Amino acid sequence: MAELEPWLRGPVAGISTFLQPTAHSLIQAREDLPRIVRGLSDEQLWATPGGAASIGFHLKHLAGSLDRLYAYARGEKLSETQQAALRSEKEPDSRNVEELLASATAQIEKALQQIRATNIDTLDDICPVGRAGIPSTRLGLLCHGAEHVQRHIGAIIATAKVVREYIR
Repeated sequence: MAELEPWLRGPVAGISTFLQPTAHSLIQAREDLPRIVRGLSDEQLWATPGGAASIGFHLKHLAGSLDRLYAYARGEKLSETQQAALRSEKEPDSRNVEELLASATAQIEKALQQIRATNIDTLDDICPVGRAGIPSTRLGLLCHGAEHVQRHIGAIIATAKVVREYIR
């Protein structure tokens, strides 16, 4: 069944019907990422072709934004560590593609664990977002986290094609 996309493999064990699409989206990202970024050099990882964001940024932001959105879904405010990570996402760092991939994959796993632990009776609960406390729902945050990951997967795919062609 691994050749089928996650949404075609049936329900994910331990996850509510209401959160299956969110889980399927995260599982798809977890499975796609290694294939997409495998073999990228450090130069390719941090390249910004035509001013586009680097793959390194997308990997850092994918993990960081998922962490932040799911913190809000738990009803938490951002920690100093999360705020510092947000401020540093656009800057290249010393990690290589394998290390950034491991970080992103670990955050996806953590998100899936949170989805499993989420009480469906709380999906409509209001969770404040950001310093302004903009109201969202727990369901909205969980779904948007997975959707946001998919946006960055798309950007990684496009950028990887370019850097593989032009940076060798």
